[in-house]
Amino acid sequence: MPDDLTRVRIDKWLWAARFFKTRSLATEAINGGRVEVNGAHAKPSKEVRVGDQVRLTAGRDVWVVDVRGLSDKRGPASVAQTLYDETGDSRRAREAAAAQRRVAPPLGADMGARPTKRDRRRIEDVRGRARGR
Repeated sequence: MPDDLTRVRIDKWLWAARFFKTRSLATEAINGGRVEVNGAHAKPSKEVRVGDQVRLTAGRDVWVVDVRGLSDKRGPASVAQTLYDETGDSRRAREAAAAQRRVAPPLGADMGARPTKRDRRRIEDVRGRARGR
């Protein structure tokens, strides 16, 4: 983590902080509107600074983090965790959603061992509506 960095592109920072496995996945998330910096949608070239707040959706999880350090290189996970502090509300919401997913049966679990073609189509239709298609 070089000390001379005062700002870093958001796509590089998300990759270095290990929210996304590749920089192109980070860029795709940013272009898809799943990343906000200080309450405004960002472009991949948006530069973040220490003290900025980043809200992002990675998979099913929504993270709200405060930028605490800058890096444009991906390092070990222990170093990546020092780049941000997650807000308390964000952590509680993520943990509650994870607990709810653990206890909730997956879609189609009540249909038996193996779905028929008709059942499979119904499951895909329900999942598509759940994703907003």
